[in-house]
Amino acid sequence: MRIVTTLPSATEIVAALGLEPVGVSHECDYPRRAASAPAVTRSRIDADASASSAEIDRQVLDVAETEDGVYEIDVETLDDLEPDVIVTQGMCDVCAVDEAVVADAVDRISADPEVVPTDPHSVGDVFDDLERIGRAVGRKGRAAEVRRDLESRIDAIRERTTDIDAVDRPRVAIFDWTEPAMIAGHWTAELVDWAGGAYGLADVGERSRPREWDEIRAYDPELVVVAPCGFGLEQIARNTADLTERDGWDELTAVKESRVWAMDGDHYLNRPGPRLVDTLEALAPIVQPDRFDGPDPDVAVPFDDLAGLEPTAAGSETRPEADSSP
Repeated sequence: MRIVTTLPSATEIVAALGLEPVGVSHECDYPRRAASAPAVTRSRIDADASASSAEIDRQVLDVAETEDGVYEIDVETLDDLEPDVIVTQGMCDVCAVDEAVVADAVDRISADPEVVPTDPHSVGDVFDDLERIGRAVGRKGRAAEVRRDLESRIDAIRERTTDIDAVDRPRVAIFDWTEPAMIAGHWTAELVDWAGGAYGLADVGERSRPREWDEIRAYDPELVVVAPCGFGLEQIARNTADLTERDGWDELTAVKESRVWAMDGDHYLNRPGPRLVDTLEALAPIVQPDRFDGPDPDVAVPFDDLAGLEPTAAGSETRPEADSSP
């Protein structure tokens, strides 16, 4: 079966099912071999590692005022790939090419693929998408097996945090963007709760959105995790002033108690695929360090340690090679 994916999380789901897409998005880089597949999407935004969060936000707003959209499909490449199934998304037209753009491209190619859209806003939604994609690509049994394994890993974390009283659960704020300041939504509240924290700025399923800084200061998080969408640790390091220069940053309890962390938002928090469970396993030792060891420094590091992060020749932090297992 010839599968095309138009966003990284879809590529990761297909890989977890033991398959390799014949075409991917320009952002697909996990498993690493996925990057060698032809890219069927392009971005009109310059979001490379040197771009600041404010610059990217301005570009997005400028493009939003046009009819072109943030992403486009390489229709010629898509036509050459002759896909049987295209996995896309309807969740966020800033994060990846959306279903409407894909539908327009499909109308212009010779093949007649099944288009499988995803629109997850909770961990359960992600697992439902996993099984729906599994059915579409002929891997129903494998999808159910992967889901059971992922749920078992979640249960292993929850068994160690369910007895934590409310008073011992730190108030957590996770930043999905830094300029403007946005609080992560969707599945984040679940992950924080399962990790042993309290997430008072967003409910499960609520979309990520900009927040007034005064609202965040009033919440006074006891733990902050900075994980901007699309940013690895190095790009977070280049944008720390977005937060540290704000009025009252130094007065936040999390800052005074040195409980501010940076997490690779690109590969973990912001991809609604199997590795959300890896995200939970990284969050748990950050939220409840007395109960868990870790986290993996390739996933998250203390905010103060960002200054010592050394770039690789490619301009991004070193990340270990990985296979297609969830």
